[in-house]
Amino acid sequence: MSAVIDQPIVRTEARSRAHEIWRVVRLHAVNPSVFFGIPWIILGSAWAIMMVIGLIITGAGGPAENMAVGMRYSWAVLSPQWYLVVVGVQAIGLTFSFALGFGTTRRDFWIGTSVMFGIVSFLNAVAIATLVQIEKATGGWGIGIAMFDSLWYGQQGWLTDFYTTLAMQLLVLFIGASVTTVYMRWRMRGMLVVTFSAIALFLAFIATMTFSNGWMSLFTWFASIGIVGGFTIVLGLALVCALGGYLVIRRATPR
Repeated sequence: MSAVIDQPIVRTEARSRAHEIWRVVRLHAVNPSVFFGIPWIILGSAWAIMMVIGLIITGAGGPAENMAVGMRYSWAVLSPQWYLVVVGVQAIGLTFSFALGFGTTRRDFWIGTSVMFGIVSFLNAVAIATLVQIEKATGGWGIGIAMFDSLWYGQQGWLTDFYTTLAMQLLVLFIGASVTTVYMRWRMRGMLVVTFSAIALFLAFIATMTFSNGWMSLFTWFASIGIVGGFTIVLGLALVCALGGYLVIRRATPR
């Protein structure tokens, strides 16, 4: 009897799917600087540079109106986007093998990674859309610069700025992640096929539009759908990358 009582109790019930997905999210959040720290350091550095330039120009008596117009095309507000592609690569390349090692399925890993991408994109979109409004309300942080209120930002309100940022950030994250799944599935051969296929499709598109004189019709169509319509296409491309990455990672083998 005592031998039976002394046996350790082993819990055999299966963990819920939500628990497994959230465990992947927490795995990605172990080092928050990757998703939140470095992108905002990049953006903050760009903002500081713009502030210094603005102080120099206004201190020298330069025209603040012309300065703001020029800064609207600086692309500084998009400076973290290029790094987010690397974040998407790291999210798969550095954690996939480890996640499978503690029992996570490929499906739960991809869903959890997608949830993390959604959280990051949502928070960044809220912050950037809010900063656009603050910059407009303060007259360019008091010196007339246009760091966040640039390109298409600040034209149609907070919700549009939020939506466009969300779509764009999801796209770059899923591009990095989906390309990495190709490498993990087919290694360098797969990467070469994807790269040359993308180049071939791009050149074929340019040739088709050029020889058919379709560029003006394309620009007219983009103008007709507006900013929201254009970034709805961006969001659709992000979903295509997410679906493609999921289909590929189901057969990927960590090495």
